[in-house]
Amino acid sequence: MKITPVIALLLALTNIFFAADAPAKKLSDQPNAKAVVTKKAQAPVAYPDHSNLLVVRDASGAERAVKTKADWAERVAHIRAGMQQAMGPLPEPARRVPLEVEVVGEERTEKYLRRKVRFTPEPGDRVPAWLLIPHSLPAGGKAPAMLCLHQTIGIGKNEPAGLGGQKSLHYAHELAERGYVCLVPDYPSFGEYPYDFKKQGAHYASGSMKAIWNNLRAVDLLEALPQVDARRIGVIGHSLGGHNSLFTAVFDERLRAVVSSCGFTPFHDYYGGKVAGWTSDRYMPRIRDVYQNNADKLPFDFYEILGALAPRGFFSNSPVRDSNFDIGGVRKAFAKAADIYALHDEPARLKLATPDAPHDFPEAERKAAYAWLDEVLK
Repeated sequence: MKITPVIALLLALTNIFFAADAPAKKLSDQPNAKAVVTKKAQAPVAYPDHSNLLVVRDASGAERAVKTKADWAERVAHIRAGMQQAMGPLPEPARRVPLEVEVVGEERTEKYLRRKVRFTPEPGDRVPAWLLIPHSLPAGGKAPAMLCLHQTIGIGKNEPAGLGGQKSLHYAHELAERGYVCLVPDYPSFGEYPYDFKKQGAHYASGSMKAIWNNLRAVDLLEALPQVDARRIGVIGHSLGGHNSLFTAVFDERLRAVVSSCGFTPFHDYYGGKVAGWTSDRYMPRIRDVYQNNADKLPFDFYEILGALAPRGFFSNSPVRDSNFDIGGVRKAFAKAADIYALHDEPARLKLATPDAPHDFPEAERKAAYAWLDEVLK
């Protein structure tokens, strides 16, 4: 592709690497990310009832009531540790190598520039993604940004970017037209991202953790862009992207708002506790190999994940006819998480939409989610 001086200047200002039809050239050091991954890992603490969010335990199993934000912060550390028991450990910060972003193509739409990029999440790997940059930016040139994660679909990132699939899932395209900078990566093994979880991903215990790490690096990329206000970054996804958004946000506090469509229900409410659907290489094989597909034995649950997001904003589109994720379980999880949002004096930041619809993201709920994002990320 032809690189104009304007494009080259904009890319140089991102504090990342740039290449297009030529070897990558180093421009400057990568951004200094401030994700949760830089914090010391917490040793696992067992919780017999993951739905009870108002207690915190010590290593001996002694419980005390969660009465303060500090109490809850201690519980959140235990939640992250429990997730890592099932997903494997989060990579060490040393794996945060230079992003080496390259642009491999671009096109202008009516309201935004659609740029195809690749970036390096860790040594020996490259993630394909769409980067959507609105033509019109706010005064000061800084826009809010969204990490947009796709569902289980062969075309991967193309669907949220508006290049195929269901129109109701073109949320990156719609958000870019609304003025958001959007980054839309392929999940490993989808789209243009062939990935063998047993070979390339042998150093991960789960596809879920690999995806989380890729997403943390995607936030690094967004945070570095000159068009992005790093204080206003969120994440949105449907189905696979819905729970991928939740998992990522637990480990990355830079994500100030989370939108999950058809993304979860507690494990005991997932097909009546039949959790084998979570055990493929793309997800968490340890649920099968270590926890015998027994929901009673799992070291974390979605009650805790929702609570761990507080006080950040969380919007869930959870249709009542979703055959994958039972609405009854969703409502139970929201009721428990509401206690934690109240503890943080932010009850309004927890939103649940329950349309009379199947496993989909209807127009009314998408528009409501976008309006909510405008408010939370203003």
